[in-house]
Amino acid sequence: MRRAIFSAAAVLLSLASAPAAAAQQQPHQPQKAPVAEGYGGAVATVDLDATKAAISVLRKGGNAVDAAVAAGAVLGVTEPYSAGLAGGGFMVYYDAEKRKVFTIDGRETAPRAMTSRSLEGIPFDEAVTSGLSAGVPGTVANWDVALKKFGTLSLKQALQPAIEVASKGFVVDQTFHDQTAANADRFKDFTSTARLYLPNGAPPPVGSVFRNPELAATYRELGKRGPGWLYGGRLGQEIVATVKKPPVTPGTTRNVRPGLMELSDLRAYRAPLREPTKVSYKGLDVYGMAPPSSGGSTVGEALNILEALPQVGLHEYLEASRLAFADRGAYVGDIPRVPLKELLSDGFAKERACLIGQTAMAHPAAPGNPDGRYGACEQPTGAATPIAKEGPETTHLVVADRWGNVLAYNLTIESTGGNGIVVPGRGVLLNNELTDFTFGPAPGDPNLPGPGKRPRSSMAPTLVFDDGRPVLAVGSPGGSTIITTVLQILLNRYDFGMNLPEALAAPRATQRNTAQTQAEPAFLAAHQAELEAQGHTFAPNPEIGAATALEFLGRGRVQAVAEPTRRGGGSAMVVSTRR
Repeated sequence: MRRAIFSAAAVLLSLASAPAAAAQQQPHQPQKAPVAEGYGGAVATVDLDATKAAISVLRKGGNAVDAAVAAGAVLGVTEPYSAGLAGGGFMVYYDAEKRKVFTIDGRETAPRAMTSRSLEGIPFDEAVTSGLSAGVPGTVANWDVALKKFGTLSLKQALQPAIEVASKGFVVDQTFHDQTAANADRFKDFTSTARLYLPNGAPPPVGSVFRNPELAATYRELGKRGPGWLYGGRLGQEIVATVKKPPVTPGTTRNVRPGLMELSDLRAYRAPLREPTKVSYKGLDVYGMAPPSSGGSTVGEALNILEALPQVGLHEYLEASRLAFADRGAYVGDIPRVPLKELLSDGFAKERACLIGQTAMAHPAAPGNPDGRYGACEQPTGAATPIAKEGPETTHLVVADRWGNVLAYNLTIESTGGNGIVVPGRGVLLNNELTDFTFGPAPGDPNLPGPGKRPRSSMAPTLVFDDGRPVLAVGSPGGSTIITTVLQILLNRYDFGMNLPEALAAPRATQRNTAQTQAEPAFLAAHQAELEAQGHTFAPNPEIGAATALEFLGRGRVQAVAEPTRRGGGSAMVVSTRR
């Protein structure tokens, strides 16, 4: 996201000396910039090292999937508090040859021993740092499925840039230091985590070189042995042992609950292909991720509601989001028979849109009734579901290649630093994704935990098409604010007259069926008075999301865009600045 690589070779495939020289000879290619335009493929990630790795793969002839996996693995090194091989994620991928959108569900699962009551009565903060919160990892299975079905590289080849970065190191910047410091109190409570991330008992200083040779060795062995080494093999055994008996520092007073994961849970894990969500918005087709993600359904429903209104402004954006989140809470989860078709139907959208007037609705908005019978404006009578806590971390990247393939990829370990527990000797943090479940008691809640269930996610990797051709890819981290971030960027681009860099940089607000709308300071300065006059109330949020996106500009030219300032700014690059 922010840091310069310690050695330029550390982001290149070990066999890629020729592309490395070519990259160094491109005088107009920025070393780090939030916007890049050019030809032959493009990448935007939150991290310069990851972007360079993906561009190197594209320049060698790899495709978008190869580049995305390489970048994701590097993010596990340089952004270890947001992503890693012990986490999960979602890919939304357009295959240009097949002219079809595919999605891969690499979301973590609950162990088979978990029930709807496993999290009841446990304080949220206590669950966050525990073995109990660790879900069965899906990232490696996601990479494996993507490469085998759509890629050209082996997993071993795709991991080479990450191995280089982990071995040779990267320069610690202020954000990495600050994230480590914010987690220091819990990192010190685990011997393996303190040894890696608190050398000499303190966070690595800004400007120092951080290396993770244990993670390099783990990646190297994973490439050699394949995914089975995790899903039932030795690495899986070590993860299970860590979950069931975390390496607590002697003398700590933290109550660290053991987890329920077994090796059989890892053996049973699959990363399935799922049908994407799809809605049409003002002549554009918008594809997203279906359940267990709520990203595609909630972004899609909000767009449908907005299209049913006579005008679209910030007030309408906030109200449409409020209603879509009410329906998300009531109907979306990893359960059978999610009413996805009706939630994304024009009839349901019109019924919901008629509730939006000139002033903000009373809090909370109740869910609608997606029953297929829509007519007059129906006043909902159901009870609203509270918004579950979700970590603000996660990361997102976009890749396009020379053949027209496009991929939007969200990956995560949930909270900043996951559950805080490094697998001893492996250099990788475990996730705490199971805190995304509703803790309960909450009878009927679609997001209660259960054996093998995937917690509801807000990740919303999104692809936009015009007349069957991809025109835009976008996504963001940010917990449940991911949904509103993606929605607001789409409105900025297609309704409010902004170009893509402006759409990402614009100040944000997020309404998720909460009493107050959270908003960034610049948004409040520009719009608070006007929107308060319409009944909205606000709470400040210093930073919402950290998006990445790309747009096809025609004649083979593509624009890659990352954040200019949020989370230190991201990194966009293209294969070539010239045709």
